[in-house]
Amino acid sequence: MRYGEAVVVNAPRERRQHWTFVAFAVNEATGEEWVEVRGGRSGESKGRSFRPELIFPLGSRKGSKIVGLSLASAPQLALE
Repeated sequence: MRYGEAVVVNAPRERRQHWTFVAFAVNEATGEEWVEVRGGRSGESKGRSFRPELIFPLGSRKGSKIVGLSLASAPQLALE
């Protein structure tokens, strides 16, 4: 996953909004992992953090359903 790539957030309210990947973060004190995203409703650009199991690649949305594996299950690493 690279900065600016479109992602889907599998949460009730956020599923219908548009999000882009910003960063992957780990809280070193607690070991918690977070994915930073930016977006929201049309015209918004707010920053939010979600657990990796709620973040899916853009192609995972099939109508109103989310299919495939989350970033927690199948990280989308760039091959360079």
